[in-house]
Amino acid sequence: MKALIVTTDGFEDSELTYPYYRLQEAGIDVEIATPDGESVTGKIGEEMDADLAISEASEDEYDLLVVPGGHAPEDLRLEAEESITLVEEFDESGKPIASVCHGAQLLISADVLEGREATGFWSIQVDMENAGATFVDEECVVDDNLITARYPADLPAWLAGLFEQIDEIEEQPVAAD
Repeated sequence: MKALIVTTDGFEDSELTYPYYRLQEAGIDVEIATPDGESVTGKIGEEMDADLAISEASEDEYDLLVVPGGHAPEDLRLEAEESITLVEEFDESGKPIASVCHGAQLLISADVLEGREATGFWSIQVDMENAGATFVDEECVVDDNLITARYPADLPAWLAGLFEQIDEIEEQPVAAD
């Protein structure tokens, strides 16, 4: 199994590092994509190396997408249109999209919230509702392939929700060619 994290400078440090290391501990290959394929720095100084540029990432090479919060999602949707396309492609394929806090801003721009339950940081509740979501104020909200959380304190519940989705994928029978 392979996960892709999309981000840029200004990410919420724990919202990137927590899933990055937890997914690796679970035996999942994790790659980080940034707009230019260069390393990025979080809000409180955590530096993370990138594996590739977002424009080089392809949905068919990954099993799940992670969108951490902080200032990065706002910058991604304004400066890296490829990140919006990736969210759209992951959603169309039904693969898990795990978004936390302000990560929902990228979901809004990808227009994947219409008619779905989701959560995010309280300051973007109206934006999420305007995008067609039913905002639910809970630690983790799972609606089909979309797994969302409000803020760093929700990370354990959010990852538990994501791991449930991963377990469901792994339990599905493999189709014969």
